[in-house]
Amino acid sequence: MAAPDRSRPAETSPGGASRPATTSPQQAVSSAVVAAAKEGVKAAILEKRPYLKFAFANPYNVSLFLGTLAAAGITLNPFLALLAIGLEGLWLLHAPDSKRLRHILWDPKFEKLREALVEQERAERVKVLSDAERSRVESLIARQKEIRRLAARNPSFTGELLRGELVKTDRLVEAFLDMAVTSARYQEYLDSIDLDALDRDRARWDRDIRTGKEGDPQVDLAKKNLAIILRRLEKVKEIRRYLTLARGQLDLIENSFQLIGDQIVTMESPQELSGQLNELLDGVESIRQTVVETESMLAPLAAEDVTR
Repeated sequence: MAAPDRSRPAETSPGGASRPATTSPQQAVSSAVVAAAKEGVKAAILEKRPYLKFAFANPYNVSLFLGTLAAAGITLNPFLALLAIGLEGLWLLHAPDSKRLRHILWDPKFEKLREALVEQERAERVKVLSDAERSRVESLIARQKEIRRLAARNPSFTGELLRGELVKTDRLVEAFLDMAVTSARYQEYLDSIDLDALDRDRARWDRDIRTGKEGDPQVDLAKKNLAIILRRLEKVKEIRRYLTLARGQLDLIENSFQLIGDQIVTMESPQELSGQLNELLDGVESIRQTVVETESMLAPLAAEDVTR
């Protein structure tokens, strides 16, 4: 049974589906450990802002503290050293909890660090996308930045309300990327299946069942093979359903970002923005549920491929 020629060697399973060569358990464990380590570092930075570290490690504090200690050593003045240590202790005790200092000094620095991590992660994830799909992601991110810039210039938006609503655009950009990556993976799977061969197998096993005798071991075997073929066809149908929904949602997010960018300059309250973003997030959540259902159906079939 011929499967479409692919650039990467693959194993051929019954039903015309090509399966990529499996990785070793050691490679899988190593990849999982690296991924977990990266997630741990990211969570530590994004969820627990290291204000104490920022307070101590900023160049002004380090220069002043070490300079005073050096001066105390040169002049052999222990009181100057004690004064430096005491003032440093007071600074580290109170500065990290200062809302004003956080807002002025450290939150902007943290935001740049967060953006760098997010950009690095996105760059890794978009590698699996085609040039056209990668361009769509980049265009959406550029449009999001434009929305943020325009919103900041609208006097109707206060700082807290603006941040609360624009966080939703971050979630939508991530959801857009998730759907694009999942769609690419599903499309690659569909492209690896010879549907004509799959249908010929279905017809052959069905014919063997109809022409055979009940209780014949060959008929029992034909029934098992037919059941697997039918499940594969159902899997293809479910994947196509997801792709239709996901591609429609991708278009909707793109068009909505365009519309929001056109409207945000004249919006009179954050509620106008909130309604549109919430509607998009509801649609995204529905698509995510479809992914969960599709993956739950694909998992046992993938296991069957490995065991055969």
